[in-house]
Amino acid sequence: MTAAAHVVTVGALPGAALADPEGAVVAAALMEAGLPVASRVVLDEDEAALERALTPDDGLTVVIAGGGSAGDVARRVVARAVGARLVLNERFLAALEERYRRLDRPLPRRAERLALVPQGASTWPVDDGEPGWMLESGARAFVVLARDGGLPAALAAHLVPFARARFAGRGVVLVRTLRAAGVTLGEVEERLAEWLGAAERKGADVAVVPGDGEVWVRLRARGATLAEVSNILDRVEAPLRAALGDDCYGRDAESLEVVVGRLLRERRLTLALAESCTGGLLGHRLTNVPGSSAYFERGVLVYSNRAKEELLGVPAEILRTHGAVSAPCAEAMVRSVCERAGAPCGLAITGVAGPDGGTAAKPVGTVFVGLAVAGAVTSRHFRFLGGRASVKWQSTQAAFDMLRRALKGRT
Repeated sequence: MTAAAHVVTVGALPGAALADPEGAVVAAALMEAGLPVASRVVLDEDEAALERALTPDDGLTVVIAGGGSAGDVARRVVARAVGARLVLNERFLAALEERYRRLDRPLPRRAERLALVPQGASTWPVDDGEPGWMLESGARAFVVLARDGGLPAALAAHLVPFARARFAGRGVVLVRTLRAAGVTLGEVEERLAEWLGAAERKGADVAVVPGDGEVWVRLRARGATLAEVSNILDRVEAPLRAALGDDCYGRDAESLEVVVGRLLRERRLTLALAESCTGGLLGHRLTNVPGSSAYFERGVLVYSNRAKEELLGVPAEILRTHGAVSAPCAEAMVRSVCERAGAPCGLAITGVAGPDGGTAAKPVGTVFVGLAVAGAVTSRHFRFLGGRASVKWQSTQAAFDMLRRALKGRT
């Protein structure tokens, strides 16, 4: 069965297809690329309507977002459709900054909101407009483009080549994602330099995608049969995993909490948590994994200094001398929660999530994570960028990754 495209314009009056020149241009470009267009609709800024328009087949859906909040609607709906979180995409934000620099205009205050896209999305920058983005999920693909002066450039530079590469002709296309943590986007790109942009030589297209507290390496291959494409991806994946080393923690839908839970279960260990600035997010993520009761013993939420003293016995001297946001406090928290729970493993998080509360010595995004494994207690200091929700998420990512690496060294 030949894949098809669906073009959806959001932010125009329903039924105004004749007044939708952008949709017509996109449809013509897709057909020229060899991808038939099965449907073309125009919608108001209505999330329910867009959800119905996102067809479940194996083709491509291109969403053209008009002005106002249409882009926000598209981001939220596509994220829900693939089960992804909205995260701050550094490449998207950088493209926005470059655009406004060329226009000699200040970056709007809503820039960070505009740069929130589903995790795993790739940015499509253009010279004369707002960046677009693309997200692949299994056999489906979604593209969101701005309805502005940059649309023609986005079609020529991004959409048409993408449609030709992925959908033109018959065959099978598979996407595989390697997930890495504790490493930066630039470090991953440097390690994988020989594979990036070398699809013809390597047999598969390899791209590096930033995420919140992790980096994804996306592999895409085409072949005549599923078995052929799977073999191609297996062949390419092996050296990529070797280059990523211990920073690669999983593949496709595997999250850090799933991997950590598996390691705990295999080693028959239990875990206790003490959280401050993350407000229970660490425990929430852990208990979202079915069967987590086999290894999660308890979690304690100690937001105030009083709670840290009364519930965990953190010495007042530590709080006076070092403050709640400090390595000694994080270590005291994790040591105490492990002792009280009788658990060999523990994690503690304390920090400044923002937007207020930062100081020159401890700015917003300052986080300390305490780790305990079999009586050995350590801590790490992090400085995360982004808004409050992003800092909290990155803090839990760092905590899970610290525990994952410690457990991998134990049999």
